[in-house]
Amino acid sequence: MTQEDRIFQQINRVEDFTFDERVATVFDNMVARSVPFYREIQRLQSDLIVEFLPKQDGIVCDLGCSTGTTIEHIIDHPRCPNTAKFVGFDNSEPMLDKARAKLSSAVAAERVSLLTADLSDLPALPACNVVILNWTLQFVRPIDREHLLKNIYTALKPGGMLFLSEKILSNDAGLNRLYIDHYLQFKKSQRGYTDTENQRKREALENVLIPYRLDENYLLLERAGFKRIDTYFRWLNFACLIAVK
Repeated sequence: MTQEDRIFQQINRVEDFTFDERVATVFDNMVARSVPFYREIQRLQSDLIVEFLPKQDGIVCDLGCSTGTTIEHIIDHPRCPNTAKFVGFDNSEPMLDKARAKLSSAVAAERVSLLTADLSDLPALPACNVVILNWTLQFVRPIDREHLLKNIYTALKPGGMLFLSEKILSNDAGLNRLYIDHYLQFKKSQRGYTDTENQRKREALENVLIPYRLDENYLLLERAGFKRIDTYFRWLNFACLIAVK
């Protein structure tokens, strides 16, 4: 049973956000309540990914796999090939412990490997068909983002896909403020995040989550080598991109 996220109701002093044991315990509840259309994005993304997996021996790499929810969605998809294998990377051991528990049968069957790694210093990826970056690149230092995307491009097989979901900024300052206000209203509607919780979380994320504009993300992908890029989902200041090698 997933615990309800009340971290920012309980703290007395705001510190930089980290994916520690406390966050891992409530993360599934936190992300489902904090990312607009989270479940629909997972469903839609899984539908798209299985379209591009070969019938035999496909490989999916999930960078910043957190508690393994995305991998679980793809494995459970009725059209996911039985021979597909998954590699999840995360720099948080508490998050990986949750993923190991959630995906225990797939790990035991050697369909899933879960590895500790910092995305700013990622080991060489295996040749793969799909790479996933769900709300992860925004936590990578800006100076390291292009290098990471180039490594992903190199690892992808021809025709391989990168799925990138990010919080974004608008090019227009007034619209950006409007979108943030509506996002805060959305969070308040999700089983009662309070104004105090929202403010404390924003302060905790301020120096940790650094969003780019949509065009800046496109430019990063182009510099990494991707030529075919599209936005397949957007809700105000959240966007999901697909890039094809």
